[in-house]
Amino acid sequence: MDSNLISEQLLSTTSVVWGVIFYIVYAVTMWRVFSKAGYPGILALIPIVNWIFLVKIAGMTGWAALLYLIPIVNVIFAIVVAIKEGRNFGKGGVFSFFLLFLFPYIGHLIIGFGSAEYRKV
Repeated sequence: MDSNLISEQLLSTTSVVWGVIFYIVYAVTMWRVFSKAGYPGILALIPIVNWIFLVKIAGMTGWAALLYLIPIVNVIFAIVVAIKEGRNFGKGGVFSFFLLFLFPYIGHLIIGFGSAEYRKV
């Protein structure tokens, strides 16, 4: 067998394993965030439904989640949702922008497993 083919297969397998590990950690993290906000954690695992409830956690109507489907608007809307979500968990705008919008894996991990408590503002 060609050594390049073996290297590519190994890299591909490694990437898939890391992807699955990150997905599982993020799913558990989002489950905790949803539970802290008073919603069933299982909703965090359902695609598109998790957008609706994340928008509700941010304090807006679930219908606003449709804005995620509009190009360019979705980026601005995601920033607004991140900032409002952070505010409802007692976090500031800088934390919300950088750790809930740009690096949500880290921000939601801090909110889900940290001492932040949900209080709808």
